[in-house]
Order: sequence, then structure tokens, then C-alpha cells
Amino acid sequence: SPLSDSIPLFVHFFELLSKSLRMESTISIIEPTSPYYNIVQHGDNPDITKERLTASFNLYNMRKFVYENEYKLKRRQEILEYVQSQSDFDDPVDPSFLNRDQIVDRATRKCTAMMKHVDCVDISDYFDEGPLYQFLAIGRELHCLSLHYGMFLPTIQNQSDEEQLEEWLPKAASMSILGTFAQTELGHGSNLSKLETTATYDPTTQEFVLHTPTKSAAKWWPGGLGKSASHASVMAQLHTNGENKGPHLFMVPLRDEATHSPLPGITVGDIGPKLGINANDNGFLIFDHYRIPRRNMFMKYSKVEPNGTYTAPPHAKLGFGAMVLVRSLMIRDQASQLGSAAVIAIRYSAVRRQGEINEGEGEVQILDYRTQQYRLLPQLARSFAFLFAAYEVKALYYEVTKQIRDSANTELLAELHALSCGLKAVITWDVAQGIEQSRLSCGGHGYSRASAFPDIYTYSVGGCTYEGENIVMLLQVARFLMKIAQEVRAGSPNLAEIAEYIGRKDSGTSRVKSWKTCSDEDIVHDFEVVARKMIFSSFDRLQSLLKTMKKKEAWNACSIDLCKAARMHVKTYLVKNFFARVRTCEDPASREVMHTLAKLYAFDLISGASGHFMKGGYLSEPQADQIQSDIYEMLRTLRPEAVALADSWDFSDLELRSVLGRRDGNVYPALLEWAKQSPLNKTEVLPTFGKYLEPMMKECRSHL
Repeated sequence: SPLSDSIPLFVHFFELLSKSLRMESTISIIEPTSPYYNIVQHGDNPDITKERLTASFNLYNMRKFVYENEYKLKRRQEILEYVQSQSDFDDPVDPSFLNRDQIVDRATRKCTAMMKHVDCVDISDYFDEGPLYQFLAIGRELHCLSLHYGMFLPTIQNQSDEEQLEEWLPKAASMSILGTFAQTELGHGSNLSKLETTATYDPTTQEFVLHTPTKSAAKWWPGGLGKSASHASVMAQLHTNGENKGPHLFMVPLRDEATHSPLPGITVGDIGPKLGINANDNGFLIFDHYRIPRRNMFMKYSKVEPNGTYTAPPHAKLGFGAMVLVRSLMIRDQASQLGSAAVIAIRYSAVRRQGEINEGEGEVQILDYRTQQYRLLPQLARSFAFLFAAYEVKALYYEVTKQIRDSANTELLAELHALSCGLKAVITWDVAQGIEQSRLSCGGHGYSRASAFPDIYTYSVGGCTYEGENIVMLLQVARFLMKIAQEVRAGSPNLAEIAEYIGRKDSGTSRVKSWKTCSDEDIVHDFEVVARKMIFSSFDRLQSLLKTMKKKEAWNACSIDLCKAARMHVKTYLVKNFFARVRTCEDPASREVMHTLAKLYAFDLISGASGHFMKGGYLSEPQADQIQSDIYEMLRTLRPEAVALADSWDFSDLELRSVLGRRDGNVYPALLEWAKQSPLNKTEVLPTFGKYLEPMMKECRSHL
């Protein structure tokens, strides 16, 4: 009969463990409400099974919380089961052993299969279900349609007027045209105002003339542009009636509908191999006085009339709606990648035994080493903090969009734009560092592509530069913060919820004490105080420099402090949001463990920024020592929960694609089988031996 929730956790441990090793399939009689649900399977490594049985919370309940509700959790399983049932998504050869042509072919085959099956999968939420579907079907690769869905469609939806929407959206949604987003140029990326591509309006023909005036003006990097996209949303400097009106977006056909060859006036191609994401044909684009109709300018907010008269958008940031949405998707994706790395490393650390802590007692799991816990558990905490931030930014995006649509209310837009810039910068950097720490924690095996770490890293690290280079993003946040600081000093702040704390007065004393006694509010209070001090310190320094320097010179001289203030503003938001999200958890056991993880995240941030917290004596030295001791205590407390917390991400083996992170923990046999797939092992003797090594060896032997 099903095991009862009321049975103490260890009562049946050894009985369950011995039975699990004899069973031929998953213990399906265990209900989702049981603490043993989905953790004991035939053939699992005993160490990893032991770890799963030590958890104090119900795994199913924790997964429901992580993915917001039971419906979304069940949808994950439904999509997994469907993908696994379709041969279109099979891989005859492990992708690790493919060359670039084969990688591109595989990804294109699979992404078109994704489109063929999309109605059966019934993706209703692109934010959650879309990325899952892609990772299950293709793996950790962007493909030729990534920007079609990630940027091209959102641009049409958010920047088109009603007539344009009616014309373009059905074509793009049905895949009868394939698009990308072309903004970055060889010579300019984040500095949007200095893009060189021009779109000059000709009122005599009612056309825009797109032109690439210099080599540095060539569009460079857009995904899918090289060989796949038939259209592009192109950012270009709008010139009309002899005036430059700044960067605007245009819908631009690139290739002949019948032959897919580039149209006259278009030069387009692939930019070559990259550090990662090589299934995507990132491209370059050059215009030679290429003409498009006037109505091909996106005109939801700004317009050009037939006579060339220009109408500006009602709000300067309205054109950045698509970017905010893309960044919310990026944050969600980056959180999953860090989560993947942490899951792999934690599972591997549970089955890897190395060294003795107490002599004569046998080798221990490397997860027992405090240094290993210190490397990995903060990474797991970060992954959840970033996931929950992604949920909130998505909700804020839809709220702002509704406010603009219903009442032209743009009050929250500037704060949301600044927040999305800051989260993108902070999270992508932390994710890149966290993945590398996770790889290092797995020793030599982490260097193998079998681990998935090389693919996770090269996939994720691009996020530090695409969709806005991180330092530039932080300085955009800083610009917003300096504006707020000026308003506060002038006594007339206009603050929405995100930045409301900047207008408060400092309390003077730190509230953070022991992790078991201090409240969420105490921790958030201290972050807000330190962030506020850093913001106003940067503001005062900037004002002082402006007395002797030009504006941009002063800004440059102060830029390091500005970036630090921006980071602290973002981290304050992350901490506050993490605690707020944990409070919504309905299951007490899950809430308690996740709350400890949230405090670990906050205390680890304080420890890493202790110089800022201790400045001026705000945080005392005994307090700083206590925080460090508390971190070690939280690591000890979370140690028995580690594998189950990793399992809370609900990653299947198909999603992780990692030998080291296998759910069953049987790493060593799987590594041997993986290595046998290497093309070099198809023959016992390589041609290189006869061509190079054998002649050398014979010659050397002749001289003996």
C-alpha cells in the first residue's frame, strides 16, 4: 500500500533502499504527496538515494512552489513525455561529437520539427513552456529561429500599429516569413544613438532608403541573419526633411521569396565560428541604397507622414518594450543554466567519494567537505533568486504594458527599464561565475563535455554581452539612480515601488544579527541602507566633479562607483524579492528550507560586500564575524537538503544532457560509454599514425 506521510523519514530507509535496488521500475505506487515520491528508482546509486531520503520536505510540494503551481509542474512532465515519444527529436549521434555543419543541420532539423509538433505540445506560455520545449527538443543551443520568436515577433507585437499588425503578425506567427532583429553593428553596439546605418526618407517615392555608409556600419551578430532569415527588424538612424530623428525600427525584407537569395542591394552572410552557440547562423548585413516602403517603418509610437513630417513617441522609453520582455526571458533562461550547473555539481558531489575526514572511516562524499558546500550551495541559492526575479519582472512587464494601453500611464516604465538592465547585467555575470565554480568543483571530469559544463558556460556567458554589454547596462541603471537622487535632494521625488526606498531616511544602525533571529525585514533594511548610501555617495562625488569637469568627463571619472551603486541597487531588489517569494510558499516544510536558502543568499552577498556594509561603522566587526559564522552554520543545516533542493529544479536527464548530473547517479559506467562514441574510436589506429608518428618513430629508432 502507499507509504503514509506520517511515517518518520528514516524508519523505512534501509528497507526502502534495499527494495529500490531490486525493483524493475519506478515505485509508482508512491503518491505525489509522499516524501518518497519520485526519488527511489531501481538501479540508482545508493549514495544519491540516501541523500534524497534525508530531505525534510516533500519534493513534489517544493517543485510546485519553484514552478509557481501544480499546473505548470504537470505541464513540464507532459512536454517531456511528448518530446521523448517523437523520433523527430532523437539524436543518432551525441551532439558533442559533431562538426559545425552537422551542428547547424541538427538544430535546423529539430527546430522545424518543433514547429511541426507545436500544436500537439500546445505551448500556451512561451515564457515557461517555450524554453523547456526547446531545451528538451534541441538542447543547449540557440538556433536559426531563436530570434524569430525571441525578438522579431515581440517587436511586431509591440511596435506595430493596427494596420501593420494585421499585415505582418499572421505571416510571422505562421512562419511564412522568418525574421531576426538587426541592431548591433561592427562599430557600435550598446551606444544606440551612434549607430551608423541610415534610413533616409524620400517623399517623392514615399520610400526609405537604407544604406550602410561605412564598413563599421555593417550589421553584425543578429542570430539567424546569416543564412536563414527572410526578414529583419532593422534599427537605423531616421533622416527626414533634412533632420536626423535618431534610431528607429524598420521591417526589412532581405531575401527573395521564391529563391531565398539576397535581394538586390542586400549583402548578407554568416560571421563564422564563435565561443559557443554555433548552431545559430549569426550574420552580417550591408545595405546599398536599399529601398523599402514608408509603411515599413514601425509606427505604433512614432510616425513619418507621406510628406516627411515626423511625429515623436509620447514617451522616450516606449520603444524599449521588446527589450524589457527579452531581458525577462534572458533572466529566466540564465537562472535555469545556473540551476543546471548547480544540480550537476551537487549530484556528482553526492556520488563522488574522495579522501577521508576521519582516518580509517573510509572515503567520504565530497559534498561532506565544507569547502564544497561553500562552492555549491550559494550557487543553488542564486539560481532560485534569479528565477523568482524573472517571474516578477515578467509580471511587471505585463502590468506596465496594460497601464500604457489602458491609460497611457508610463509611471513605472523608467523603473522597469532600469531594473531589467540591472538584472541582466548582475545575473548574467553571476551566472557565468557560478557555472565556472560548479565546473571546478567537479575536478577533472568537469572539463569533459560529457559533464555539460563547457556547453552550459559557452551558451550562458554570451549573455554578458548580447542584448547590451553589462557595464553599459549598469551605467544605464546608474543614470536612472542619479536622476532619482537629484529629485530626492530637491525634495520632489517621484518614485514607484522599486526605487521607493531611495527616498527614505537612514535609520543609522544595522539590524542584522544572527540568521535565526533576524527577520527578513531586518536584512532588507540593511541592504536598502547600504544601497542608499552608495547611491548618494556616488551622486555627491559626481556633483563635486562637475564643478571642475565637463558632464561626460565627470561621469567617466565616477563610473566605477556608479556601477557599484547600480549593482547594490539590483542586489537589494533580488534579496527583497527572494524573501517576498518565499513568504508565498504554502507548504511549511518547503518554506522553511527555502527560507534558509534565501538567508544564505543574502548573508553571502553581505559577506562578499563587507567593505560597503562596514563602511562608516554601519556593520560592526563582530556582526561581520557573526555573518560569516552563520553562513557556515547554514551550510551545515542545508547539507542534508542539498540533493533534494537540486531535484526541486525538476530537470530531466534529457534537459540536463550531462553524464555527471544523471538522475540515477551512475556516473562512472556512463562516462565510459560516452567516451566510446568518440569518432576517434571507430578505428584502432588513426591515419595520423601512418602519416606522421610512424615515420618519426622509425627514424628515431634507426639512430639508436
